[in-house]
Amino acid sequence: MTDTQDAPAFAAMAERFRGYLPVVVDVETGGFDWNKHALLEIAAIPIELDAAGNYVPGEVAHAHIAPAPGTSIDPKSLEVTGIKIGHPLRGEVDERSGLDAIFAPVRAAVKKHGCQRAILVGHNAHFDLNFVNAAVARVQHKRNPFHPFSVFDTVTMAGLAYGQTVLARAAMAAGLGWDPSQAHSAVYDTEQTAKLFCAIANAWKKPYPAAQVAPSASSAGTIGAMDGAD
Repeated sequence: MTDTQDAPAFAAMAERFRGYLPVVVDVETGGFDWNKHALLEIAAIPIELDAAGNYVPGEVAHAHIAPAPGTSIDPKSLEVTGIKIGHPLRGEVDERSGLDAIFAPVRAAVKKHGCQRAILVGHNAHFDLNFVNAAVARVQHKRNPFHPFSVFDTVTMAGLAYGQTVLARAAMAAGLGWDPSQAHSAVYDTEQTAKLFCAIANAWKKPYPAAQVAPSASSAGTIGAMDGAD
């Protein structure tokens, strides 16, 4: 068999999003203010490719996190999430250990696909990214695999594809179903968001031809400087 025949008939992940690996993330928190409210739960799912080159959710990484010293909890947030802080069955870990439980498999997935770093995919993605970045700053984590400010937001994607921006409604519009009893669990919301991202991304098979044109050396430098994270 020739090298051409051995090569996959589809582009590698590293060639699809400018060297970034999409990783779906959901956080559950002690409120809406990432500067003061605690990060309580986090889940992440790297996006993979199947044998046909379609996007599929990878394996989930997950951690329950004890409120970091100096952070606060809005009781109303716990009414929504149902989180029982300190419950022995939660298996809480400190914030640094929780980030490590997410970052290690994400870095492994980035390496596996030959990507330069991960890009966070979320539903209202900057909410999740801001809480991750705040936790990273608190523990002074030096190995954060995520782009510091760029995201893929499934609110925008679902609004364009289905005319829906609420995760539950977008999931149902995509034919994924929705179980309200599992909502506001980081794992469930991440799994549903990953499926939603894949459903929409798989319907968009190829970029516009103009997107395949390599920039000149001068413009590439300008783009890299603007991006600030290459």
